[in-house]
Amino acid sequence: MRQFVSAFVAAGVLVLAGSAHGQAIVLKDGTKLGPNQFLVEGGKVMKLVKIGEQTSKAALPMSSVAKLDWPASEELTSGTSLMAAGKTAEALEILKKGMDFFEPLKDVEGNWYADLAFAYVEALSQGDSVTDVVKALPILRSLKLSDAQKLKLKIIQLNIDRQTGTNADTVVGQAQNILSETDDSSVGASLWSIIGDVYFKQKQWEKALLAYLRVPVFYGTQVQKVPEAEFNSAECLTKMRRFEDAQSYYKRLIETYPGSAIAERAGKAAATINGLKNDDEALAKGGEKKNAQPAKADAAK
Repeated sequence: MRQFVSAFVAAGVLVLAGSAHGQAIVLKDGTKLGPNQFLVEGGKVMKLVKIGEQTSKAALPMSSVAKLDWPASEELTSGTSLMAAGKTAEALEILKKGMDFFEPLKDVEGNWYADLAFAYVEALSQGDSVTDVVKALPILRSLKLSDAQKLKLKIIQLNIDRQTGTNADTVVGQAQNILSETDDSSVGASLWSIIGDVYFKQKQWEKALLAYLRVPVFYGTQVQKVPEAEFNSAECLTKMRRFEDAQSYYKRLIETYPGSAIAERAGKAAATINGLKNDDEALAKGGEKKNAQPAKADAAK
């Protein structure tokens, strides 16, 4: 991954990594500029022209660009993979570089700017920083959004409402209404995570657990959302005093995502309940035992 990052030159000059087949800017006269024939510098697309041993560059007018021939975004693929590995900070870095590359081309057919921007905001949401997400929303609202992207934006706003104290019943109701209208796995995974967060805040541990578990069980293809959902499931089990069950989740996270922030969090949470057995009385009641002393230090969500 370090090699991928280093494919971008320093000092704000971004050159597309690699020379993948099919990646080109298509001009209105039919000319194609491959990865070695242009670069993005200072927020502008520069055309490169080699004259003898020298290479000159000149700003490329966007009015001359017809479309992008860009089957996939390497930044989006890598960023999503890092999110799935629980490496949010690294994902944000890669996704931001991709956004910077496509930003001058965001109004050109075939660009990946909107997809990268949504993934970037989603990664910010993984960090659970409401302020950072709110600051990034104008980027999304400034885009020409498809119906699917408008729905994603609605879900992002719903998650902000959840975190800023909007009526919990309203948030859950809106989430369930959207679920009834779509079978999109990405939407479903996001909404069940939001529902789980609402129930967790209300200390309805069992409802929260069932909501979180829907993500890996029914939406496992949304791999970037699975680590957080599994960690939250473990947190619910800890609150329900099902310590051994929680440990199995923490252990899985540590082993599956080594070196990630989620693995570090799981390790710290596991240490607080190390050696504790399932509380049979609390287990029978489906939650924390009344007047029971908490574990050594319950991991705060």
